[in-house]
Amino acid sequence: MVAIIDYGVGNLFSLRSSLAAIGAEAVVTGDPEVIRRADKLILPGVGAFQDAAALLRRDGLDRLVTEEAIGGKPLLGICLGMQLLFDVSYEYGEHRGLGLIPGRVVPIADAIPAGLKIPQIGWNALRFPKPSPLFRYIREGDCVYFVHSYYAAGCEDYVTADTEYGAYLTAAVQRDNVFGVQFHPEKSGTVGLDILRAFCEEGAVC
Repeated sequence: MVAIIDYGVGNLFSLRSSLAAIGAEAVVTGDPEVIRRADKLILPGVGAFQDAAALLRRDGLDRLVTEEAIGGKPLLGICLGMQLLFDVSYEYGEHRGLGLIPGRVVPIADAIPAGLKIPQIGWNALRFPKPSPLFRYIREGDCVYFVHSYYAAGCEDYVTADTEYGAYLTAAVQRDNVFGVQFHPEKSGTVGLDILRAFCEEGAVC
């Protein structure tokens, strides 16, 4: 069973519908006992980093997610949920993340040429600097859907996919059993469903 962590932020029911479409058993929950019983965890998120981090900590879900991931349970962060996996974000200040993957979240405006629209919104192709089981059903050049103004930097050892938007920006990361994707697989058609399938299959990751 896959637990989609409900902490008040994220496109939860669209994600659950996508998981249902691939035949995965999934539940949207903020119940610590359900999260502990789950085989895999998904941490979604949209909006501002500071607000999401505060909501996650409000009920101690930050500690629970960290403990489960350190214990070896597969964890997938999506969009803002991926950004929360890192040490720190510099979105409107400096805010502490979960520290599960070394790196920092910074404005894409500092990396891309002036004149490109921010946020980056739309379909962009993936490039794979290193292999990841998350992408075994898709090919380099397949497109996924992005909506973001910040990206993960200083995490080169963990980047499994990037995308070109005036510069190569981090699109996905992996550190052992902890995965993150900056794009929205639940909005990325059959490619996104294939990524979610790869994560959800028994024994398929890490």
